[in-house]
Amino acid sequence: MNRVLIVDDEAGSRQGLSELVGSWGFSTDVAADGAEGLSKAKEFRPHVVIADLVMPRMDGLGLLSGLEQDLDHLAVVMLTAKGSIAIAVEAMKKGAFDFLTKPVDTDQLRQVLDRALERSSAFERAERYRKNLRETGAFGRMVGSSPAMVKLHDLLAKIGPSSASVLIVGESGTGKELVARTLHELSPRQKARFVAVNCAAIPETLLESEIFGHERGAFTGAEGRRQGLFELAGGGTLFLDEVAEMAPATQAKLLRVLEERSFRRLGGSEEIQVDVRVLAATNHDPVKALEEGKLREDLYYRLNVFTLELPPLRERKEDISLLVAAFIREVNERNQRSVVGIEDDAREALRSYHWPGNLRELRNVIERSVIVAKGSRIRKEDLPPPVLSPQARSKPEAGVEFPVGTTVDEAERSLILKTLDATGQNKTKAAEILGISLKTLHNKLKKYRKTN
Repeated sequence: MNRVLIVDDEAGSRQGLSELVGSWGFSTDVAADGAEGLSKAKEFRPHVVIADLVMPRMDGLGLLSGLEQDLDHLAVVMLTAKGSIAIAVEAMKKGAFDFLTKPVDTDQLRQVLDRALERSSAFERAERYRKNLRETGAFGRMVGSSPAMVKLHDLLAKIGPSSASVLIVGESGTGKELVARTLHELSPRQKARFVAVNCAAIPETLLESEIFGHERGAFTGAEGRRQGLFELAGGGTLFLDEVAEMAPATQAKLLRVLEERSFRRLGGSEEIQVDVRVLAATNHDPVKALEEGKLREDLYYRLNVFTLELPPLRERKEDISLLVAAFIREVNERNQRSVVGIEDDAREALRSYHWPGNLRELRNVIERSVIVAKGSRIRKEDLPPPVLSPQARSKPEAGVEFPVGTTVDEAERSLILKTLDATGQNKTKAAEILGISLKTLHNKLKKYRKTN
């Protein structure tokens, strides 16, 4: 029988939780503070500890520290008042599995207990991923054995089985969504949905409705009730890519969901309980985004339980051979090709290139090369011209000249398109160089397509 230890200095709360959890078929024991909890844990050997954060003699953080050596097989769930969310987030950084606010919602508690008991299988998956990394250089679907990637994989194995929010930081094309999917696969939520949304690709007027859903008549065109992404990801993981592109008002509502575990649809009054792990990503420097007001400080600190920084491909070129082999297998299967490898001079050309588009650009290059290859191996002449040009060996400092008589619109269009060419179609880099937001760049490119 699964065992749950309840540690709370309030006798009524302690007894009530014990009776509730016991009615679900768990074996329970209780303790009145952290010190007694440590003693009881040695005798009772619980699978889950539910502990209040604020207690006399030894508080919840002290109990968590005392149980540190056991956290691989023991899940600690913290109970906190609404005003102590920051402390609960700190507890998760130190290894707590999850936290719940008082008064405890019965359904949420049951869901957290069920997930906590699934942690052991999540840790087993993480260990299998680590073993595969040592043997093949692949960590799940992530490829790379460079020091930077080994460090990243180690963090993923530790963070994945928890419920902690994670902020993923990296340039466009570095694989932020793949990292988020890997975290989902390593979590007790892996059988539930993984739902992803690019906040930069949806107009501000629609993003709130997309995330939270809406009721009929909430706005012009809302002809019926629509579930948002939080509801669709129920029990699973929601990945918010380019979170810094989200409007401040929507960021405030997101923060409330993270803290209260509930929300209302746009135009609705019903409070909807939600059990979702939120992962977020940005290709901006988070500190700079805070300074520029693009990212709310309170939301940043709530998302930033853990931060994962993804290295650009130019800083992990020792992984290129492994990546190329993986991409060749992928493209062969998708296009019924039988390319078996790459010639040495072609591989050296790939290593010499600066890869402004990172993994996404490398995958596209390999797909093109496999399709055009005449033999069983990719040759240097099969690679696209931009990779082979002398200017590609280092980041070019390109200039743009306009003849007299060029209109402002024509000049802007030319500047944007040439900047995209210079960055290997890396829209994030191009937006930074041009001094405009990524959303503005997308809108301008959409306008150009319409006028073509």
